[in-house]
Amino acid sequence: MANPTGEQFEITRGTARAVVTEIGAGLRAFEVGGVPYVETFAEDEKPPKGLGQVLLPWPNRTKGGQWEFEGETQQLEITEEARGNAIHGLTRHLEWELLEHAETSITLAVDVEVQPGWPVPLRATITYDLQPRELVVTHEIRNEGEQSIGVGVGTHPYFRIGDVPTDELTLTLPASRVRPYEGEEQMPYAEEQDVAGTEYDFRQGKPLVQADLDTAFGALELDADGTHHHVLSRGDQQLVVWTGPDFRWVQVFTPDDLTGRGRAVAIEPMTCPADALNTGTDLIELEPAASWSGSWGIRVR
Repeated sequence: MANPTGEQFEITRGTARAVVTEIGAGLRAFEVGGVPYVETFAEDEKPPKGLGQVLLPWPNRTKGGQWEFEGETQQLEITEEARGNAIHGLTRHLEWELLEHAETSITLAVDVEVQPGWPVPLRATITYDLQPRELVVTHEIRNEGEQSIGVGVGTHPYFRIGDVPTDELTLTLPASRVRPYEGEEQMPYAEEQDVAGTEYDFRQGKPLVQADLDTAFGALELDADGTHHHVLSRGDQQLVVWTGPDFRWVQVFTPDDLTGRGRAVAIEPMTCPADALNTGTDLIELEPAASWSGSWGIRVR
């Protein structure tokens, strides 16, 4: 039986190590000094609950799989059948082309072809670059078509600090607005809400034991280095998920049943929120032959 995630590509630098999959270009492992900082899965398994996957040309859900492009209704494949939505883009299950594999970095690429529901071809690349205590991830998308189009990018890593139980971690987010989900379709409210005075205010840090989230956070404050800092911590142990300024949203998901872990936390960098193909919120507009590039990373302190 073929490996469902294809070839496994390892990169190392000092005591840091990461593993990237050929199918989907997903992040299957990241550790420093033998301590795991992302959730993982076996080589012969499919990634559970989108674990580590790259989400493009849109992250999260498109309601009913429908959106409008130049006056015509587009119908995407319904990939979340239980709720009737198209979820997490078109490249999660594609074989990505290996462009470069060095000891400390790897670059892969994939073509998003014209297909039902997607009218403009794209070329996407991703680079994983290991630093001594950090993994830097850089995405690039190029419009290969003759029409302008809006796109979005996201990723779906689940984070941990070694064997510390998820509920013993504290989450800090620089977000002052939130879009909670509602209804069976799990789509967000049309307008963001202020987090002040609500269960969604993580600006000063809150223990995850109190959290039940599948929630998009926005209005992210930039740190002094020009990036957003999303932090998991316990005592002096700290993991920072930093995102570049174009990653204006972060989805936080706290399932109780992640394979191999149980209670877990996904912190998902996104350039746009759910249903952005319909709302247009923070889509990256690409003219013909134009490219976009953006980065995020995991830093262990």
